[in-house]
Amino acid sequence: MKSASTSSGEFDVVIVGSGATGGVAAMELTSFGLKTLVLEAGPKLDATQVVGRGGINQLKRVYRHLVSNPQPIQKMHPGYWECSPDLFVSDAENPYSHPADKPYHWIRGRHVGGRSLTWGGVTLRLSDYEFKPAQQDGEGVDWPIGHDDLAPYYAKLETYFQVHGSREALPQLPDGEFLPPSEMTPAELMLKASLAEHAPDRRMIICRGIGSSRTHRPSREQPWPMLSSPGTSLRTAMATGLCELRDNAVVRHVVCDPHTRLASGVEFVDRLTKQTHCVRAKYVVLCASTIETNRILLLSLREQQPGGLVDTSGLLGTHLTDHIATATNVLLPRVPQAQRPFELFGSDSVLIPRFRNLGKSDAPFLRGYGLWGGIQRFAPLPDFLRKGEPGATGFLAGHGEVIARAENRVTLHPSRVDACGIPIPHIEFAWSTNEKLMVADMQQQIRDLIAMAGGHCLDMADIYRVPPPFGAHIARMEQLMTCSTPGLYVHELGGARMGTTEENSVVGPHNQWWSCPNLLVTDGACWPTSGWQNPTLTEMAITARACHYLATQLR
Repeated sequence: MKSASTSSGEFDVVIVGSGATGGVAAMELTSFGLKTLVLEAGPKLDATQVVGRGGINQLKRVYRHLVSNPQPIQKMHPGYWECSPDLFVSDAENPYSHPADKPYHWIRGRHVGGRSLTWGGVTLRLSDYEFKPAQQDGEGVDWPIGHDDLAPYYAKLETYFQVHGSREALPQLPDGEFLPPSEMTPAELMLKASLAEHAPDRRMIICRGIGSSRTHRPSREQPWPMLSSPGTSLRTAMATGLCELRDNAVVRHVVCDPHTRLASGVEFVDRLTKQTHCVRAKYVVLCASTIETNRILLLSLREQQPGGLVDTSGLLGTHLTDHIATATNVLLPRVPQAQRPFELFGSDSVLIPRFRNLGKSDAPFLRGYGLWGGIQRFAPLPDFLRKGEPGATGFLAGHGEVIARAENRVTLHPSRVDACGIPIPHIEFAWSTNEKLMVADMQQQIRDLIAMAGGHCLDMADIYRVPPPFGAHIARMEQLMTCSTPGLYVHELGGARMGTTEENSVVGPHNQWWSCPNLLVTDGACWPTSGWQNPTLTEMAITARACHYLATQLR
């Protein structure tokens, strides 16, 4: 990939971030013939570094854990133990802060491709239950758009990324453009049949998503995983010759023209040399990820930069939201053994879509959640590691909507800066009573649904013989599974929400800053509410829609 060698040339659009949304922005804009620059805060990786080697990856984790411990937050995420640890940032080099009594685990990947190299590949559309929640329960605000506005962009992306799934005609989970669905395991088919008989409103389906990056084998034709931006959208953009990439460019703030009050580009710091540069463009698109985008916008305000942005609503940084999650290990006895290995990734998993508060309130909390998981998708353990009764093991996890509240927010730390001299974000976030009630309901539902099929919910210690050195780690993972810490599910959203007026939102229906319409915010920061579905597909669809609008404006 060619890097931008200077910061003085003018581009049609500068895109901040090279992950899932940044890649889609570059692909969409270059398809309209626009000259585009993508800035990435971290380095380029070789495609072989993304996959790594199991033994070497494990040695890196052990060394870092025992000797330097630079990733105390990152290693709390299960993906850290499955992927190359190089795909997760050094917490020591990338600090942030939070109140001592409100822990927040910010999981990050600063490199070309960002978290598109580690995401789970689950691609679920939002329904109008999620786009228009205030119409149903009176809480908070609705989105200024609905499913119909994003439908053509959902369809385009599902086709492009080769999403697998089944058409189910569920109003709470709109169908899409799917390749044939993956298969369920014998244990999952047994559970599906049990639910159809005893709880038909808890409908289990095969999940919708992209194939696994963990089984990807790099080749000359396709060195990158299909679900990563370097392997798909960013690669498509670069092939046009209209897209340049500059890595190790840590964006500090948006630069505004003091006369026109429009964005004229961005200022960034070279991560390696610590030199400051400014790049000029007609439009700026922020795809840096939710908290990074909030940090850039906060530093771009008039209070921080002469002639900077004006936040008429006073809402920037507020109403940060997330998904709350809980997971339970399950065992189904007397299940036929699987005749072949099954994956657990993306479309290779099962899903019970939202069934709470659909049209009427039937729970002691607002909004809803889905159940995701897999049974019989792990390699059989040797007898010396197994304990308890025989059967098919797996897990079910609930992930639910978190109400967007003003007190959950991102601000700038008043004195601490990072290695580039940029003020670090301060994140204040805590679960409310609504989320705690939702988690309790998730856990009860999982117990009830597994019991209907004659199974049990178990702790890891009831299933596996854990060697003593790993006991503390397993206990910590069990605690995190019971109720996730804010941030750990890697679905942070909000802070620069979309809306209908500059009094009730930060950006408008096409993601433009109200008083600076050539600045667009299209990543998770623009979300007014979180829904319960995995957000990446919708983030990319919002980005494609906003960039299509931008391109038509420029033309």
